[in-house]
Amino acid sequence: MTLPAIDWTQPWLAPYRADGEAAAQAVARGDGCVAAALRGIGSGSAPDFVRQHELPAGQAYEAHIFQTRTVPTRDNLHDFFNGLVWLAFPQAKRRLNELQATAIARDGVGATRGPLRDALTLFDENGALLDAPPALWRALVARDWQTLFVEQRGLWSEARLVLFGHALLEKLVTPRKPITAHVLLPVQGEAAPAALDDARVARALDPEHLGRKPFVPLPVLGVPGWCADNEVARFYDDPRVFRPLAGRGIPGA
Repeated sequence: MTLPAIDWTQPWLAPYRADGEAAAQAVARGDGCVAAALRGIGSGSAPDFVRQHELPAGQAYEAHIFQTRTVPTRDNLHDFFNGLVWLAFPQAKRRLNELQATAIARDGVGATRGPLRDALTLFDENGALLDAPPALWRALVARDWQTLFVEQRGLWSEARLVLFGHALLEKLVTPRKPITAHVLLPVQGEAAPAALDDARVARALDPEHLGRKPFVPLPVLGVPGWCADNEVARFYDDPRVFRPLAGRGIPGA
């Protein structure tokens, strides 16, 4: 496998850059095996990455990880980024896997996942963590994009956004304006998980909270400093991307 060119200077890749560059170089030097490259840079807290063929036919992926403590890994960009998130957030990823495996053991693998497994999958694939001043949180929850990105733009210097979803990271290899993350809302009365270390992020993944799908959409290229085009305020005048909260209507519509 040859990985496509990845611009590791992009701000959303900062939490993954050191491991990512090392793993990409290992893939290029070796036989293209992503699992071997990830194993080569993992620490003691990392899972054992194995080739995809070690997942038995008919075995649920999440159940297999839980039972064997190994992560079947394909030689593609999607699983490459999944591995990088495992390396950066091993406890949070194990918590997600534990909740998935417990639900599978209880309910089996059906045509639909159910609300908890849907939320777990959404966060795992497309989730993000935000640590930000209250004014930014209020504007984000209200989908008040002008306040969030224009009027309160300076507050973003006090914020930190971490993209957790590996499918989200994969999509951003080719950045497009509509790409949207699902930001995990903190449990009421608690600090945002992004302000915390891996262990505390894992503890924040409460099944009752997640079952309510506590996410708010965030078009990531709207974040100040994440796209040169958004330095012009009219960048946000695009209701196809920066959609208002249902019921608020589109100004001028």
